[in-house]
Amino acid sequence: MKKVLLFTALAAALTAGFAQANEKLVVAATPIPHAEILELIKPTLAKEGVDLQIKVFTDYVQPNVQVAEKRLDANYFQTLPYLENFNKGKGTNLVTVVGVHVEPIGGYSNKIKKIEDLKDGATVAIPNEGSNSGRALLLLQKNGLITLKDPTNALSTPKDIKDNPKHLKFKELESALLPRVLDQVDLDVINTNYALEAGLNPAKDALIIEDAKSPYVNFLVARPDNKDSDAIQKLSKALTSPEVKAFIEKKYNGAVVPAF
Repeated sequence: MKKVLLFTALAAALTAGFAQANEKLVVAATPIPHAEILELIKPTLAKEGVDLQIKVFTDYVQPNVQVAEKRLDANYFQTLPYLENFNKGKGTNLVTVVGVHVEPIGGYSNKIKKIEDLKDGATVAIPNEGSNSGRALLLLQKNGLITLKDPTNALSTPKDIKDNPKHLKFKELESALLPRVLDQVDLDVINTNYALEAGLNPAKDALIIEDAKSPYVNFLVARPDNKDSDAIQKLSKALTSPEVKAFIEKKYNGAVVPAF
């Protein structure tokens, strides 16, 4: 009986030790491709003592708010220009940990087959968030549709357009809503994660798209107080592993490009 009790006590101690060794790490992500990539590395992190829990969001605001408020540990969904604009506007101090991939933003249409067919007075839908709005306008400028007052301003809005030869009309919406208006506008500039969710293939369906030199890398983001923690650093290493690179290249076929 004593041996049984001793064995039970040892088993309980080992189980408790294992539970303590697996540190919980709660990370916010948008569904595609971020949450999918995080799901891929969960087993790897579990072996390294990190219990990765993924909280999926469909907007770009709450993931940052909740990390700043310490309700979440980190997030993985955004570019540096978006983060900098968010920090400035909200008074937060979130920081990048590592760059993982690029999602080229693109312009889509169910009404025209090529960008040259865009008519005078056409309606163009773009994101209404600062850096995403500017990113969309820079793409339109690169393709000769508009000219911005400051051709390099990543935070431009339609008010910053200098020349609009086709008299384009702009419809500004939250990024998550853009796929829903594809049939209602002439050109729809959609972030790749939302385009993928809507069943679009950026490499094939986009009439215009950023090239591989895009500076809009998607980062793992945390706080100054936890960015160097053991769990965050293990997550950072896993996100930039050969396994993740191969997964991105095979699954997304150019719609998402590794940045490491």
